[in-house]
Amino acid sequence: MAAGGAGIARHRGQQIFVPYTLPGETVTAKITEQRGAVLFARGQHLQAASADRVRPQCPHFGPGRCWGCQWQHIDYAAQLLLKQDVLADQLLRVGRLPAAHIAAVLQPVIPAAQEWAYSHRLTLHRSPSGAWGLPKRAGSESSAAIEAIGECHIAHPDLLDLLAELDLDYARARRLTLQRGSDGRMMLILALDAEDAPQLHSDLPVSVNLILPSNEPINLIGDAHSRFHIGGRDFRVTAGAYIRPNIAQIDRLIPQVLAALRLSGNERVLDLYAGVGVFSAFIAKRSQALTLVESYPPAASDAAVNLMDFNNIEVVEAPVEALLNERAASRAACDVALVDPPPRGIGKAVIQSLRRLAVKRLVYVSSSPAALARDSKALLASGFRLQSVQPIDLAPQTYYIDAVARFERAL
Repeated sequence: MAAGGAGIARHRGQQIFVPYTLPGETVTAKITEQRGAVLFARGQHLQAASADRVRPQCPHFGPGRCWGCQWQHIDYAAQLLLKQDVLADQLLRVGRLPAAHIAAVLQPVIPAAQEWAYSHRLTLHRSPSGAWGLPKRAGSESSAAIEAIGECHIAHPDLLDLLAELDLDYARARRLTLQRGSDGRMMLILALDAEDAPQLHSDLPVSVNLILPSNEPINLIGDAHSRFHIGGRDFRVTAGAYIRPNIAQIDRLIPQVLAALRLSGNERVLDLYAGVGVFSAFIAKRSQALTLVESYPPAASDAAVNLMDFNNIEVVEAPVEALLNERAASRAACDVALVDPPPRGIGKAVIQSLRRLAVKRLVYVSSSPAALARDSKALLASGFRLQSVQPIDLAPQTYYIDAVARFERAL
């Protein structure tokens, strides 16, 4: 299974990616595209099916259709094993870690609390016909890149009820997000392709917010933020700020992060790419001092509000690279760092700055096996050693996998 969700076949020495297949299956497939030495194919006939193949629940699922969730045809227990295999494969091939070391540190995947209807956010794109839907797989033979949807089985049912009531025709909205807070309050977030905000009216009991091309949020109707209840605390999340949409599973992610941090209460901690401060809220009482770093202004403002009951947290609105360079130049000390980067990872510049700060322990919350593998290779070259990797599934029915990795610096 490839990291991008398709099965990998080989024919006459060439690698062929075939979506909607499973390891061990035999299929008749037609080559549809070539990128360099890699071929892409579309399955035409399933000759021998895997015992892990199941019937998909969603009518939008299938070749040439919606690619929002890619693995509905796979039994959930098998999905977990495949995600672990993909993560191990990336660490081996991209990270260049020895297979024995990977086997020693990689733990079984923690399953999701819910396999379906778990997402509190549904982001839709406009199709050429003007209908709202989800992207089809890249390389689809269809002329339209968007599948107009009437249902989505990984979205919270309240989002689908709102979608059914929605009649929105605003040409400058290139993306539409439906979001549900833990309190049941609903929000529409429109990403625009122009800086001017429209005059909108709504008869629905929803808040409406805009995201301008500059990424600035504008509140039009109702609340400017949603509220989520996580780990016994409430978190404010302004429109445009990011939080993982599987809210229930964040409750299972936090203990894994805390276990990897191994805090005694005396450490000086950096929380980098910290968003609205979810992890910091549970780290603060276990550390001496904590610096939270977030570059998106609305998210940094949310963090300041969400963490106002702590007196040992400094919230810094700045790019991570700039903050680390400043701290390194001033020879500021730091014992432990937590990074929760975007899918591209942290990169060599951040790793070098962490080394200059003499960070003893680094906990890396990954949403991309490939980025984690690339960064692991650079971290090992900088004197860190990978001690544990705990995968956790926050996106059932998809190929996405999160993981909490712990690195210790050799002294």
